[in-house]
Amino acid sequence: MKALSIAVALSTFNATRPPRLFTFRNPPTSSPLRSSLLLLPAFKLKRFSIFSAHKPPPALGFYAGVATMVEKPASPPSSVQVKDHIDLTEHEEKIFNCLLQVVEQFNLKTQLRVAGGWVRDKLLGDECYDIDIALDNMYGREFCEKVNEYLSASGQETQGVGVIQCNPEQSKHLETARMRLYDVWIDFVNLRAEDYSENSRIPTMKFGTAKEDADRRDLTINSLFYNINTKSVEDFTERGIADLKSGKIVTPLPPKQTFLDDPLRVLRAVRFGARFGFMLDEELKKAAADEDVRAAIADKISRERIGHEIDLMISGKQPVKAMTYIADLKLFWAVFSIPTDFEPSIPEEYDRLCVACLDLACGLLNLIGWSSFSDDQRRLCLYAALFLPFRETIYRDNKAKKIPVVNYIFRNSLKLKASDAETVISLHTATKKFVTLIPSLVSKEDIKVLEVEWKKDTIEVPIASRLRILAGLLLREIKEFWRVALLLSMQLHPVDIVSSTSFSNENFELEKRSGLFKSVENAVGALGLEKVWELKPLVNGKEIMNILQIKSGGPVVREWQQKLLEWQLAHPSGTAEECLDWMKQTQSKRARTE
Repeated sequence: MKALSIAVALSTFNATRPPRLFTFRNPPTSSPLRSSLLLLPAFKLKRFSIFSAHKPPPALGFYAGVATMVEKPASPPSSVQVKDHIDLTEHEEKIFNCLLQVVEQFNLKTQLRVAGGWVRDKLLGDECYDIDIALDNMYGREFCEKVNEYLSASGQETQGVGVIQCNPEQSKHLETARMRLYDVWIDFVNLRAEDYSENSRIPTMKFGTAKEDADRRDLTINSLFYNINTKSVEDFTERGIADLKSGKIVTPLPPKQTFLDDPLRVLRAVRFGARFGFMLDEELKKAAADEDVRAAIADKISRERIGHEIDLMISGKQPVKAMTYIADLKLFWAVFSIPTDFEPSIPEEYDRLCVACLDLACGLLNLIGWSSFSDDQRRLCLYAALFLPFRETIYRDNKAKKIPVVNYIFRNSLKLKASDAETVISLHTATKKFVTLIPSLVSKEDIKVLEVEWKKDTIEVPIASRLRILAGLLLREIKEFWRVALLLSMQLHPVDIVSSTSFSNENFELEKRSGLFKSVENAVGALGLEKVWELKPLVNGKEIMNILQIKSGGPVVREWQQKLLEWQLAHPSGTAEECLDWMKQTQSKRARTE
């Protein structure tokens, strides 16, 4: 890789806790589990809602033009407001009372503890619907069976029980039982302790105490319990609440060992640090950047689990901060792995450039308005911005076919949906095309020449009509995502920050780029091209074949369909009769010429 000196002086992160923008929802009520135990994947996906339409994540500072890479130290967060007790909702009271009735009816002698994120969020004053119950003397599936016995005996409907299988090879050591109780999905798992043999990183599991269970968790702020039996918060690490109040991300045990036991904990530390605006502990940062830990991330955990964590970061309230942490900890290439035989070569510090592009996209979204984009558009916009520097990078598959590296990142590195990869690649293609049209779309003068590489030939029409044709074809290609492509094109016009070796404040000029976005958006509206992808053809294939006097379709019909579409775009008020007349005249001229 070639070295490139670029600037990375980021403005200090906002360390205070803005209102929550990322909330979990309960899984859908359709297809409830019934009767038999079901085997579920080794990790659970929670449905989530990304970005409040009214409270977008704040954009951070951009990379400034300096000669060398400089990391600006993060400021410690101000004191975090943490409640001294947990207030239950009526629904939570109902659920917990039911569970206590199960314990009492069957004389189970079991302590029921809500673990992890629910406790953390409730102490921060947030609602949480992600309830995990830790049991001290029985397995989750056994307790779920007792719950169903109780429900049946009390005349209530029993629920299906699913089992999420453990997968030690991929650092998933817990078997978890899941059932739906009063319209809330609840996970049940036993408290555990871990024993590691001398020659293996896969632990032997055994029942553990609450203290042992808390110590083996990822972070101190996630190691808190709410004891349902005693109605009290338990902090067995003796620093979980303190770290929550001071805004620190710390592991209960030495961080390197914690990360080697389960490398996914590195990404979770990054995600929670970004989400809450908390400081990463210095020892944690050293351990996260350790070569052994980076190797473990690449080799020990499934790509699906990595992709899930990254998706939560991108969909969270601080995607730039999360990706900055990943770059600072030298984890970028372990997470977003790319093939070895890519071309062209890329600079060593491309990870920083990717974060800069993401940062600029967030800044533009803040000015333009997050609420004017759908959840999916926002999410894929941020992915497309993050990977914008890779838009021209390709590799060759086994058949020597050229494949975009972005496709590899989505489908191999993150194991996300193929449709996500396709959309982002389409956005990159459309972005490049938009750049060629922007000067003409915002021009205050008559356009003299309009030529673009991606569409050299159109039907013969005046320049103004040709502009409508080209813009219409582009919008029909990208459809509802055209405004996302336009926003991304603001990174390449008027100054291409991706190719620039000098990231000065003048180059970023957010207000000007935002103003240009709105000017192009208005121009598209003035051309009457909104929802042009819904435009129906005035002439169908059968009518084309009749005029051409042919009996079957093929390349000739497709060629005419394209020409007639261009005619429609050039003549928005044209009728089907006028369109047919134009086709007949054009075909007649062609026949005489031939």
